[in-house]
Amino acid sequence: YICRGSDVLVRDRPGNVRLGGQFASAIRLRVEPEEEARNVMEQFRAVLTEAGMSFEDVVFVQVYCSDVAHFEQFNSVYRGYFREGAFPARAFLGSGKLLFDARFEVQMIAVER
Repeated sequence: YICRGSDVLVRDRPGNVRLGGQFASAIRLRVEPEEEARNVMEQFRAVLTEAGMSFEDVVFVQVYCSDVAHFEQFNSVYRGYFREGAFPARAFLGSGKLLFDARFEVQMIAVER
């Protein structure tokens, strides 16, 4: 597995990769929700690339959101990382307060194709 800061990538069996929770602190970064979502997705891009994978390999995404009122803001960014009509299964959950005042924490599962 790879562990770099908050990056965790575990190959739990050949071809199956679980990517640990990624978040960007809104307070520390002082950014709007869209930029925070972009920061999280770019962190995933880096970890996927290091594993020799891409967003096309992602089959499941789970998003924890401190306030579901941010759904559209997150979704407007998220959709840009996947081909239209090829979105992975996803759960978007209202979580209440997240660590470090982050708005979003995201986990992914990817499968090598």
